[in-house]
Amino acid sequence: MYVYYPHAVMSETSIPKDSRIDLRVTSEQKALLEKAASIKGVSLSAYTLLHLLPLAQKDIEERERLTLSNRDRDLFLTALENPPELKGKLKSAIADYQTKYGK
Repeated sequence: MYVYYPHAVMSETSIPKDSRIDLRVTSEQKALLEKAASIKGVSLSAYTLLHLLPLAQKDIEERERLTLSNRDRDLFLTALENPPELKGKLKSAIADYQTKYGK
């Protein structure tokens, strides 16, 4: 029986697997996971990866992506288009850097 999983990253034979993850679970949790994997026709490891990898990717993307409200987006774009005049220590630090390292 062939089962297609669009979220699978690569086939099991394409990249050698050289790392392990061990999970401590109750016997009930293990039985539940094994039953679900069996229903899908995959190993427990494949079932676990099939579900955890997309969740991990989503968590990372949510953490690394900045989502602005319309108001904040407009303020940000306005600041880029019309930056405030540099003053004080920041202005002198930039001038010192440009003198030392060139523009």
